[in-house]
Amino acid sequence: MISINKKLILLGQIKWKQRIMYNRATKLGRTHSSVIACSQELDILLNKYQGIQFGNKMESQYSKVS
Repeated sequence: MISINKKLILLGQIKWKQRIMYNRATKLGRTHSSVIACSQELDILLNKYQGIQFGNKMESQYSKVS
């Protein structure tokens, strides 16, 4: 089971990456390679967070069946 602290850290990383991406997009344009790379990094963080959320739901479903 993932601790709440790990989820909070991941959420902080997501918010930070969003700010960086927004600032770069504002200065460089949305299609700049730096913005696209940042967007891809953000996707990875979001996928990790979604995996945690999905994993927790699966754990709770299995515990109800047992």
